Amino acid sequence: MLAPVYHVLPFTAIERERTLPIDGNVLAKMGQKVNATDVIAEASWAREHRLVEVARALGVSASQADRLLRVKVGDEVNQGSELAIGSGIIPRSVQAPCDGRVVVTGGGQVLIAAGDTSLELKAGLSGTVIQIIPNRGAVIRAVGALIQGRWGNGRIQSGTMVSLSETPDELITASNLDVSLRGSILLGGFIRDADALRVAEELSLRGLILSSISPALLSTAMQMNFPIISIQGFGQIPMNSAASRLLFSNVKREVTVNAENFDRYTGKRPEIIIPLPVTQEPPLPPEVDTLAPGQTVWIRRPPHAGAVGTLMHLKSGLTALPSGIRARAAEVRLESGEQILVPLVNLEIVG
Repeated sequence: MLAPVYHVLPFTAIERERTLPIDGNVLAKMGQKVNATDVIAEASWAREHRLVEVARALGVSASQADRLLRVKVGDEVNQGSELAIGSGIIPRSVQAPCDGRVVVTGGGQVLIAAGDTSLELKAGLSGTVIQIIPNRGAVIRAVGALIQGRWGNGRIQSGTMVSLSETPDELITASNLDVSLRGSILLGGFIRDADALRVAEELSLRGLILSSISPALLSTAMQMNFPIISIQGFGQIPMNSAASRLLFSNVKREVTVNAENFDRYTGKRPEIIIPLPVTQEPPLPPEVDTLAPGQTVWIRRPPHAGAVGTLMHLKSGLTALPSGIRARAAEVRLESGEQILVPLVNLEIVG
């Protein structure tokens, strides 16, 4: 059975497709070296659209209204600008209801895009542009260590990774954050206090890498202007040993935190990338692999959510689970030595 691969790799090739959600202008060039926070594409989009019924306002047919228009697609208009003027001794006029840009005309109507907002797409990792995606973005290739997480708040930043302790089980509070952390990316354990997030923002932290985060803090975390990644997800779950060993062995290194939202359907995950010098070009890691005895696996759901173990034996056929459900399952030996039965759908391969 195929299972997703949860990447915790000390040295690997990394290729990421970075695209705008709408058509825009690609700034990156083929072969260009980019940093994680470089803007590689940009676009403009309207916060709202206003439809003006010109024919109805003038009391004429749609075709007549189209001939009376004073604007065309692409014109910038101000609130009160004349869109169309009727005929007669005292002609009626139709005015723009807001500032904006004319995006569609016809059928006796005018559509105005209002409140244009610019959208910038950051590279997300430091590397080389290996493909341009016209009007949307680029594919970027890098080499380094890769550690993926379960939740992110959608921000991207780079900086030096520091830690308050030697283990990922410390509770981060407002009182143990001080000015010495300014401008760094903090590697820590749990966080359950909104004040700690606010102090981190006041100190201009460049990022937070956590074992887990209280679900009550998600709305506050989404408002922070620095990236936040939770390796294990929500609650107070210790960081898995594979991620912990790799992260703590790279403290004081420059890292990139791309806290993009986890998407089960596209395979995108929040991730930490640690750029490393290239002596030889490593292969790309697989995104899925076949479950087999001897593999290191990561358990996705309770009661052992976040635990890492070794897949010992794949059960044949369907197995009755403690919940009463029958499903394909495997025996997994946890790092504590306990051997448990886990549904295959709850497993990810660590690699």
